[in-house]
Amino acid sequence: MAEGKNLVGVDIGTSSVKVCQVKETRKGFALQRFGYAPLAPQTIVDGQVMDSGRVIEALQKAFTDGKIKQREIALSVSGQSVIIRKITVPMMTPAELEEQIHWEAEQHIPFDIKDVQVDYQVLRRRPEASQMDLLLVAAKRDQIGDFAQLARDARLKPIICDIDAFTVQNLFEVSRGLPLEQTIALINVGASLSSLNIVANGVSAFTREIANGGNAITEEIQKQLGVPYDQAEAYKCGGIGPQGAPGIIPEQAARVIESVTDAIAGEIQRSLDFFLATTGEGEIGRIYVTGGSANLGPLAQAIQRRSRVAVEVWMPTERIVVEGNDINREELGLRAAQLAVALGLGLRKDREARA
Repeated sequence: MAEGKNLVGVDIGTSSVKVCQVKETRKGFALQRFGYAPLAPQTIVDGQVMDSGRVIEALQKAFTDGKIKQREIALSVSGQSVIIRKITVPMMTPAELEEQIHWEAEQHIPFDIKDVQVDYQVLRRRPEASQMDLLLVAAKRDQIGDFAQLARDARLKPIICDIDAFTVQNLFEVSRGLPLEQTIALINVGASLSSLNIVANGVSAFTREIANGGNAITEEIQKQLGVPYDQAEAYKCGGIGPQGAPGIIPEQAARVIESVTDAIAGEIQRSLDFFLATTGEGEIGRIYVTGGSANLGPLAQAIQRRSRVAVEVWMPTERIVVEGNDINREELGLRAAQLAVALGLGLRKDREARA
């Protein structure tokens, strides 16, 4: 249940900052403003901020360029500092659960409980077995604190911190709905991380983050062809240059793209195999791929070939009405595939109650 106004969704990624201001209307959700600012390589490494000044500048640029005046924001974290577990506990009242959750978390979290922020959601109550299934989430306080401080230093007001995989699920639910009798996989391929979220019967059943993404393709093109980063990135994106001029992809670059996307697909497949081998859920009915590298044809093809499951590229903006007159439509079109997390965060509101 959510009340109040929508927060501005702020996605601080490895290669860029994406900002979306969304408003709930009678016709659904509308994008009112959008901001984007690139981050130089090595600004954020493995989820850790190496150059806070650059991130603060990028946040300010994204808000200024997008003409976003609202300061209240929703952030998200990901990477090795986030642990997500599906656990089973004895049936108890909400008050008892609130009291017991830290003790339960200690049994499943490989960090000192004092170093993490813990949250949970009841997935299913099973009175016949006197048990209940929970989705348990823990994130290191240091990373949450670092991201929140970056926002405050950029004169923003962080209200909510979410998890990347769940923001994508929330947006997908608004866009397509979650099938109640089918298992699907949502894959968000970012610059350095790819998040996998398997949703069974309408609830998250398995999540995993894969330390691989679009940057691996760019870096391998750089290495094999001996070209600068910007040129390698242009080859990866279809030979489109910085001014949008069409280019030609060398055959060697095409082979690199195919090889690295196949490696990423292989890591995704190992996670899918693990899920199928360790849970009682049925086969995966469909895989949806989004993120900055989702438009790479070889990636979707490799995932489909390895998984033998239909793969669809899902555009995060497909059901979002673009309302704002100040939005650069050309820029939005170029960046749309990267906006799943920022848009998902933009659905959050400043007053929310636990379901």
